[in-house]
Amino acid sequence: MENSQTVMLEARGLACSRDDRLLFSGLSFELAAGQALLLEGANGCGKTSLLRILCGFREPDAGDIFWTGERLEEGAYHRDMAYVGHADGTKKELTVLENLRFALAMKADGAYRIDDALAKVQLAGFDDNPVHTLSAGQKRRLSLARLLITANRLWILDEPFTSLDRQGIRLIESLIAEHVAGGGLAVLTSHHDLRLPDIELKTIHLQACH
Repeated sequence: MENSQTVMLEARGLACSRDDRLLFSGLSFELAAGQALLLEGANGCGKTSLLRILCGFREPDAGDIFWTGERLEEGAYHRDMAYVGHADGTKKELTVLENLRFALAMKADGAYRIDDALAKVQLAGFDDNPVHTLSAGQKRRLSLARLLITANRLWILDEPFTSLDRQGIRLIESLIAEHVAGGGLAVLTSHHDLRLPDIELKTIHLQACH
């Protein structure tokens, strides 16, 4: 496990605009191994835009992002990072098992084998089910199973509790806590009151500029 004070992800002076409206500016933070960052704020304040910047899907209008002390590049950072957004990111014409095997073909093996990950997210026995037959909550669980089977130090999660019942929410909280306690990092948005008492959780409240 990395030392909990070793800064892995750093943002310096980030700014972002959308439709000629400034969402945020001068945003800086540091995140070390064993820490999580919660982004709070009303709809439209720039939470998802910030996550997309952190994923490298769009460039910031100002500022820089560093991973292990170096500016983001396509190689090491994107091997270490995994993103789960509003869409499940699954291939709906494939089965549950085929989706997970496809994920493994793209990244190194993670802490869980496929069977163990499916059991962990309560999808055991769904291996041969086409994804399009799953409920919204089951698709969300499958997207989280991908995180367990692939080696990703940094989880970036946009409303990971969407479509989950209370039991599912507690499950995902436990997965996040397990990942961070093991030396991983997580950045997430959520309108749900998180219960992560055993990990160091930082918070940034975004308020759209005018």
